Amino acid sequence: MKLVHTIQELRAELDIQRKAGKKIGFVPTMGALHEGHASLVRRAVAENEIVVVSVFVNPTQFNDKNDLLKYPRTLEADCELLEKEGTAYVFAPSVEEIYPEPDTRQFSYAPLDTVMEGKFRPGHFNGVCQVVSKLFMMVEPDVAYFGEKDFQQLAIIREMVKQMNFPLQIVGCPIVREADGLALSSRNARLSDEQRKQALEISQTLFKSVEYAASHTLEETQKFVEESIAAAEGLELEYFEIVDGMTLQKIASWEDTDYVVGCITVFCGEVRLIDNIKYKGL
Repeated sequence: MKLVHTIQELRAELDIQRKAGKKIGFVPTMGALHEGHASLVRRAVAENEIVVVSVFVNPTQFNDKNDLLKYPRTLEADCELLEKEGTAYVFAPSVEEIYPEPDTRQFSYAPLDTVMEGKFRPGHFNGVCQVVSKLFMMVEPDVAYFGEKDFQQLAIIREMVKQMNFPLQIVGCPIVREADGLALSSRNARLSDEQRKQALEISQTLFKSVEYAASHTLEETQKFVEESIAAAEGLELEYFEIVDGMTLQKIASWEDTDYVVGCITVFCGEVRLIDNIKYKGL
């Protein structure tokens, strides 16, 4: 495995691989890697001859400066994990390398990016699209892998690839959870032992809501989740929305679409956690 820090070196290395006819898989990350990331890398390694993983905490997608400062940075441990999983190249650039000058591009994929995270984190998806589009141009992968935990992000990246005509395939990979059900997240490292127990209520509520939904209306299921989180100690619901899995727009009944997903964001103390669950469809 080779660790590279500059675009010039990355392109030189990948040009050699491309000329040799190697298929290139790419996993973009912000580091602080866990088993969820490892599952993406394993899939990429199984399906491609060369795998590139980027480790870059992207400042333009944080609308809270404190969140950016507190985001864990663990490059050494990340590289150990990536080497074990068979990564060929780790691309760990500086902010100056990615943004030699401010990126003023504006990305708009309404209505995908105006709801849920887009509503509560203005500018977030614009920053995501800025960095991911840059990384796609630098790496030029054949396939790129993203986790379904960031369900809205995945939908927006698919749309960006389509609209910008990137010649690559986007693969969404299932949420990886702890044995007790908590969705894996780099932010989990910021939870105290007590908060870790409290946060478990998020996934437990979603799992129960799937059973509940089988014999209740969408409106009743919405209320069930909202009331369950409100009653849980240490948690504060930011939003829970039951949406069409393709358009990300709210639906009124289970019959409105064949693909139904519930998306949730909850604060556990100061730590903002997201999760989602599929009720119906793909």
